Amino acid sequence: MTDFFTMQPGETAAPLPPGPVLSTGSTGIRRVHRFLLWAYEEAPNLVRSTAPGDTSRAAYVGQVLGNFDKVLLIHQEGQDLFMYPQLAERAPASTPHVEQMLEQHKQIRERVQSIEPVRKRWMQTADPDDREELASGYEDVQSVLKEHLRREVTEVMPAVDRVITEEELKAMIQHGVKQHDKKFLVTYLGMILATNPPDDRREIFFEEIPAPARLGYRLIGRRMYHKQYATLFPGRPIPETL
Repeated sequence: MTDFFTMQPGETAAPLPPGPVLSTGSTGIRRVHRFLLWAYEEAPNLVRSTAPGDTSRAAYVGQVLGNFDKVLLIHQEGQDLFMYPQLAERAPASTPHVEQMLEQHKQIRERVQSIEPVRKRWMQTADPDDREELASGYEDVQSVLKEHLRREVTEVMPAVDRVITEEELKAMIQHGVKQHDKKFLVTYLGMILATNPPDDRREIFFEEIPAPARLGYRLIGRRMYHKQYATLFPGRPIPETL
C-alpha cells in the first residue's frame, strides 16, 4: 500500500538547508496529520448519520466536531507562530513553500470558521437543510486539508527538521496543550493512538507522553475514548489503542 505522505508528480520539496538534523518534527507531524485525516474523512458522514430532529445526537456530534476544529486551528496557529517564521528566516530558499503553506492555512481556517455558525445552529435544531450544508462544508474543508496535510509533510518538514530544535518543537506543542482542558486531552490521546500504526503508538505513549498523562489515560482516558467512539459509530469495532 502506498504511503499517504508521498509527493505527487509536479510537486517539489523545499531545498534542504546545510547541517545536521536537529529535530524529529516530521515524525510528530505525521502522527497528528493521521488523526486529522481520519477526523475530517469521518466528519461529513457523522453529520449525515444524524436523523432530522435528533437534537440529542446533533448536539453530541456537533460538540465532537467542534473539538476537531479546535485541534486543527490551534495546531496550525502553533505552526504559524513557532515554525514557519523561523523556517523562512533560517532557510530563506524555503520561503515560497512557507508562503504556500500559510496560504493553505488561511484557506482552511476560513472554511472552518464559515461553517461554525451552521454547526452551532444544527446542534440546536437538527434541521435537515442545516445538516446537508454542514456536511458539504466539511467536505469542502477536507478537499483543501487533505492536500495540505500531505504537502506539508513531503515538501516542508524535511527542511524544518534541519532548522528547528526539539526544544522549539516542544514549545509549539505546549502552545496547543495549554488551550485544551485535561479531560479532552486524555480522550484525544486515544484518538491519536488509534489512528497511528502500532509501532508509532508505543513510541508516542511510552516515549513522548509524560508519566502522569499515561496514568490519566489508563485510569479514565481510555474508557472515555471507548465511550465516545461507540457513541459516534454505533456497532463499529473500536480501534485498538494501548
